[in-house]
Amino acid sequence: MPERTDFWGIPHTLGDPAIYVYALLGLAALVLLWRFYRQASRWWKIGRPEKRWDRPLLRLWKVVQYAILQSKVLRQRYPGLMHLGLAWGFFVFFLGTALATIDSHFIKFLQGNAYLAYKFTLDLFTVFFLVGAGMALYRRYVQRPARLTFGPEFTWSLSLTILIVLAGLVTESFRLAVDRPAWAWWTPAGWPLAQVWIAAGIPNTILTNWHLGLWLFHLLIVAATLVTLPVGTLLHVLTAPLNIFFAKLDQPAGRLSPVPLAADGQPVYVRTLRDLTWKQLLEAEACTECGRCQDACPAHASGAACDPKQLMLHIRTALRHDGTSPLLDDGAISPTSLWTCTTCASCRQECPVLIEHPGTIVDLRRSLVMDGRVDAELQKALDNLGRYGNSFGQSPRMRARWTQGLPPIPDLRREPAEFLWFVGDYASYSATLADVTRKTAEVFQRAGLDFGLLYDAEQNAGNDVRRVGEEGLFEMLVEKNLSTLERCRFESVVTTDPHTFNTLRNEYPDEWRTQHQILHYASLLDDWLASGKLKLSRRLGYTVTYHDPCYLGRYNDIYDAPRRVIAATGCKLVEMPRHADRAYCCGAGGGRIWMEEGQMAERPGESRIREAAALNGVEALVVACPKDVTMYRDAVKTTGNESQLQVRDLIELVHEAM
Repeated sequence: MPERTDFWGIPHTLGDPAIYVYALLGLAALVLLWRFYRQASRWWKIGRPEKRWDRPLLRLWKVVQYAILQSKVLRQRYPGLMHLGLAWGFFVFFLGTALATIDSHFIKFLQGNAYLAYKFTLDLFTVFFLVGAGMALYRRYVQRPARLTFGPEFTWSLSLTILIVLAGLVTESFRLAVDRPAWAWWTPAGWPLAQVWIAAGIPNTILTNWHLGLWLFHLLIVAATLVTLPVGTLLHVLTAPLNIFFAKLDQPAGRLSPVPLAADGQPVYVRTLRDLTWKQLLEAEACTECGRCQDACPAHASGAACDPKQLMLHIRTALRHDGTSPLLDDGAISPTSLWTCTTCASCRQECPVLIEHPGTIVDLRRSLVMDGRVDAELQKALDNLGRYGNSFGQSPRMRARWTQGLPPIPDLRREPAEFLWFVGDYASYSATLADVTRKTAEVFQRAGLDFGLLYDAEQNAGNDVRRVGEEGLFEMLVEKNLSTLERCRFESVVTTDPHTFNTLRNEYPDEWRTQHQILHYASLLDDWLASGKLKLSRRLGYTVTYHDPCYLGRYNDIYDAPRRVIAATGCKLVEMPRHADRAYCCGAGGGRIWMEEGQMAERPGESRIREAAALNGVEALVVACPKDVTMYRDAVKTTGNESQLQVRDLIELVHEAM
């Protein structure tokens, strides 16, 4: 059995070394806590109140899932494994120190085989950490990806952590070289290094003195790390788990929070830090500056001003400056950067610490709308929506003109039906989509679906209006639609537009939503095919790829249904590199389809078309959203891929296969 020797080689002439260790590290920990408290207290002193304390056990599980198990970090292999080595290395070192402290002063349990397992685990994670550190050095100073933030504070933090681990390893190797215990091979990092000192013939007295000096150095750099942690890049080891703990729980991803109200009942529009909640301020402090949100952002990739990482850093800078800086008027956040956001939620999906960028962007947009800081094209669309109920500025009487030539479709205001087909603006008014809309009606009718329309009483559902920041107009559209819907008799709602689907499913009043099943047509087709209600007589045999709409996929987790429908038509599906929850945005969301394009190196839709066209043998890009049809058919032309790639709506495949 191995014997324990605590504080080996440390002179006891001044008393127990443990006293000095705990005094120094205890003082450093108190400084850390005080500095962190001073910083954290600004969140709730400056930010508005927000309740995020419910269901603590579920919140703790999220911390385990995302902060400890690093599940989102591992979505990207190289940086994921790199960070796992660093994070888990330090986590195990911290746990090992705590266990050693308990063993030394309270309960002796690190004896025999338990001690061997303890030593082996610490040494094994030393190796893991050093591999991760090597990967970090290569990534930051050789690869130098553009998404990372570079500065002396990163070098300082990384250097400190590497020094701590190396000093601990070398200190252990000096001890092993002198003692040469029989169980030394249970230290797979320390014992091989000890062989270097043994082979060099260094006297034991020198090794003992070196051990003392390096042990003191190790102790000091641990203390320095603790003291500087609240003001360095390592702050995220505290703020990231906190942000994860206080993340939203059950609120659907597709539901925006309404405009908040002040104590006097007046709406709060975000213009300064004091208009944000304490949780939004915490998000800025929790940002690890990894740049994953930036890499995933279609607006940023297009060369537009949008940058979700910089948004968080601007808020953090303002918070640390004086806490009262304006965010927009004379602040660092450009209104242009807010308007170029497509609200696709890629940033939130990729963020390893669960920052909710889109909510803050929409909050800031709301103040821009209130101040009239809106581009001309968007203002025209909003005016049309307020006057006509659609962004095209067309008469409501023209909404159902696409039905001409089809068998009569019931008007739900006059007769009941099982399904309401909420058609949406683009499927109703766009001339390029009229054929797709008619084919949808034909499929519904041939399958025997009992459905009706609202005809001229249908208004825009309001999803993109709300994400533009026009909350008042959104509420007006909801009120008008509900006044019609409440007079109609139907059981379920189906729509071909994921934007409409999202807001009807997640944002209309609970008492209305819970009375009706709300479906996207891909789910309805999938159900019919599975039940045999819809039978296809042809196998098409095309090789296709599929684009996941943001508001169907990331916002509502519907990925499999459209793929099963594609398979049922006899098409071979080739997935794009960016698919499912990593799918790239077409560029239309968040009201972008109504706005001036501005300066772009390449539109998101064009980037997506090039990605699809590069797939071997693919004949068509299949979509399940009217806005996708609009954006991608235009992008096929501008990229010169008309002869190679077709853009087809999912319903077109089903119609042909029937």
